[in-house]
Amino acid sequence: MRIVLSRTDRVGDLILSTPAIASVRRSFPHAHITLACSRYNVVVVERSRDVDELVTFSGDRSPRAFGAALRGADLAVALAPRDIDHRIVAATRAPRRVGYTYARRYLARLVLRTMLTDVVLSAADPAVAERRPDRPVAHEVDQVLAVVQAAGATRVAHGLVLHVTDADRAAVADLPERPIVVQLAKRWTEHGSTENSCVQLFRDLRTLGRPLVATYADDGRTLAERIRREGVADAVIGDLRFYAWAAVFERAACVLTIDTGATHVASAVRVPTVVLFEHKWFELASREWSPYRVPNAVLRKPPDESDAALRASRAEIVAAVATLL
Repeated sequence: MRIVLSRTDRVGDLILSTPAIASVRRSFPHAHITLACSRYNVVVVERSRDVDELVTFSGDRSPRAFGAALRGADLAVALAPRDIDHRIVAATRAPRRVGYTYARRYLARLVLRTMLTDVVLSAADPAVAERRPDRPVAHEVDQVLAVVQAAGATRVAHGLVLHVTDADRAAVADLPERPIVVQLAKRWTEHGSTENSCVQLFRDLRTLGRPLVATYADDGRTLAERIRREGVADAVIGDLRFYAWAAVFERAACVLTIDTGATHVASAVRVPTVVLFEHKWFELASREWSPYRVPNAVLRKPPDESDAALRASRAEIVAAVATLL
């Protein structure tokens, strides 16, 4: 049996799909499993023991042409509710082609009926979640698991999968032990947070008596330079290989981050996590993409950047970190 899985979007989303990928492997142990991913998110699965082949979609070919090169599969599953992944799966012409979309995307539902043999509907909807916070919202992990179960997976795995090695740990062994790790990103400086407030947050976190380590990728570089200049962290480290970054999180007592893929890296290495979500669409995002199966606190950015709002937000963050230490 030949199976094609497709998830070509973000790093965090692919991490949240690793239980579904593992479930397919457990359910079809003798199948040849090909995973279509992107050049950006492939780092998540480069060490995966649950796939036999990785193929990367780079955009130099259309999704249709890319998927056509994967013909011969018996089953193809889109693990993301995205047009690119749907088109890749449709182009495989597998006898069973499974994917999902959101229930309120009525046009997408109609189109997918012509592309896929099975369409799973997700009830997640930002407008409904804000109006009716009492309504349950399934976590992204569970939504993707529902898709592979619709495709025939019967042996369901729930744990996120990242393979951090001793070599990865050795690469960051000179960092302080059991620190608070703060993942820097541009969103710490906008929409209910500011650069100055972020710097002050580091000073406030000092009261907890733990070393502070800041990590960053490209979009957090400017903020990282400010944190380094101010001397408010014990270490500021960026440009890490993906699994070395995961190893930094693994040695943390707590990870603090804006809503980014860092949330799901921290969950995968089973570290308590505090996440600051955007004020808009908080009710949906904080449940659908919350830390998964680890002790956590999900907080909402303030609606404005007044001194009082920022001060209250910092106090809430520090209190949340303290409860998880």
